[in-house]
Amino acid sequence: MRTMLDHRTVQIVFADLQDGIVTLSGTNSPETIRRSAGVLAKVAQALDIPFTVSVAPRPDGPGVIVELPETPPFVRGGPCCWDDRAWRAAIAAEGRKTLVICGVTSEIVVLHTALDALADGYDVIVPVDACGGMSERTENAAFRQIEAAGGTVTSVASFVTSMVRDFTDPTGRTVITALHDLIGRRPQS
Repeated sequence: MRTMLDHRTVQIVFADLQDGIVTLSGTNSPETIRRSAGVLAKVAQALDIPFTVSVAPRPDGPGVIVELPETPPFVRGGPCCWDDRAWRAAIAAEGRKTLVICGVTSEIVVLHTALDALADGYDVIVPVDACGGMSERTENAAFRQIEAAGGTVTSVASFVTSMVRDFTDPTGRTVITALHDLIGRRPQS
């Protein structure tokens, strides 16, 4: 039997999930990214998983998507969260060695942060439905690089259900309700 992922070893990195950046995704729709990141945020709350929000500098301020929990974002100066000393110190202070990294773009902030985290001894999980890339080809190349370096590329649903397998207790019910949000609204016939 496969071992479950212990949520007490996990922390989530929301990178560049900003209104003016999410809309630029050429792979997942902004709605899919927002919904998937929102589910991750709800699950983080339900399981007491720490998270950080790292943003690229924008002239009109961070503009973080509303689906993320309210927290002061780390504003970094370059393409990689790992280069931000304050952010890296916050990650290290949690003492959790599994980073779930999502954001826009997959080829820049997700890729570079994942590779640096892997090189520094962290386990990395990238949920593709909470990421957005410039094109399918370039995003897939970034995901292949992450996998080749030892990271795991998966989905929000697969990640969450690797931690929670019982949907009958109060936490499990909260998690399954959050997962239902991934389905989204469908037009009625």
